[in-house]
Amino acid sequence: MPKTQQGRKDSATLLKALAELEALHPKKIDLELGRIERVLKKLGNPQNKLPPTVHIAGTNGKGSTIAFLRAMAEAQNLKVHVYTSPHLVNFTERIVLAGQQVEEYILLEAIGRVRTANEGAHLSFFEATTAAAFLLFSETKADLLILETGLGGRYDATNVIAAPAAIGISPIDYDHAEFLGTDLASIAREKAGIFKPFVPVFSAPQSDLVGAILANEARKHQASFKIMNEDFQTYVQQGGLVFEDENALLDLPIPALRGQHQVQNAGLAIALARTLLIKDAAIAKGLGNVRWPARLQVITTGSLADITQDSGAELWLDGGHNPNAACAIAGTMAGLETDNAKPLVLITGMLASKDAPGFLDAFEGLASMLIAIPIEDHASLAPITLMDIAKGRSMKTSSAKNVKEAVKQACALDLDTPPRILICGSLYLAGQVLAL
Repeated sequence: MPKTQQGRKDSATLLKALAELEALHPKKIDLELGRIERVLKKLGNPQNKLPPTVHIAGTNGKGSTIAFLRAMAEAQNLKVHVYTSPHLVNFTERIVLAGQQVEEYILLEAIGRVRTANEGAHLSFFEATTAAAFLLFSETKADLLILETGLGGRYDATNVIAAPAAIGISPIDYDHAEFLGTDLASIAREKAGIFKPFVPVFSAPQSDLVGAILANEARKHQASFKIMNEDFQTYVQQGGLVFEDENALLDLPIPALRGQHQVQNAGLAIALARTLLIKDAAIAKGLGNVRWPARLQVITTGSLADITQDSGAELWLDGGHNPNAACAIAGTMAGLETDNAKPLVLITGMLASKDAPGFLDAFEGLASMLIAIPIEDHASLAPITLMDIAKGRSMKTSSAKNVKEAVKQACALDLDTPPRILICGSLYLAGQVLAL
């Protein structure tokens, strides 16, 4: 069978297998560790046979921090496993084996072994796929595993690693209120549930409340706790990036990922890299090599870019979907406006569970218009609802049936200057854009 046909067969089989995993547990998300521990034990406890692991939790910036750390480690010629979620286009993006995205037939085989071990018992989708990832990580040689929590921390399926090499905490804010609640102190304690005895913890800047809770939780585990802007700092100076802690002052290149918030994410990754004994030269190289799609990404190829080509409009994409992320995105857009003024047009779709008013607050006075769209195959806010919220923030509004029609509409606006178009509000929407 030709390879292309085999590839299509593997893709269809993987989609079927993933759909079947959804049926193993009545709840899509059900936070506890008993089920995955049971299955991992039957699989020979692969979570105890992993390379040195960096475990990362938080609300915003986890993926970017992981991308930076991976790039730095690979610049030192280390073989790196990576586990992230969700994916943008293909599920296989979630699992990187020794630097390579897992192949579909390999993942299928691992999922089959997990299902056999599970014997039809309740097991959530994330638990099953995490167990499969641990199997693959344990059986493929690598120097480092970078592991992202899925949701929360304490009862997240990834929290079965007894002694990671280091722990990273990105900025903690409100998100997933239906599972984590709206008490920021409780959310912080849940994220800190991944802390382990004597394992060093590095944190991005936090609110005073969150910082105090994280420090207290670290003390309970007799773990060192270092937080940005107190124990180490990162800042831009004279066209470069400076990292400073009690032991070093590094002059580094500006990160390849755009935005002031990426300076913060890079700083957390640098602190983690240094505790892993990654060399300064590799850290510098990694900052320039890093790639992470749908994070203030300029879209220059594909069908959407073809639409904007003749109009002179800029097309940007970001998957941020909560108020904290919106502030970071808006800050970068404001900087672009200062350097090169263009009308900012938002093309926005958001899940019904997200804080759309809080998200759009960040763009009040900055975005001139919002084009609301639904997110295909997901429970998203109705465009009319997004439009009402945007009108309350002094934006003109309209709607479109999909992202392609929205881009056409934005390019056809009667404006003095071609617009700067930002597609935002959801990682699922970002994935659909990248698929185009």
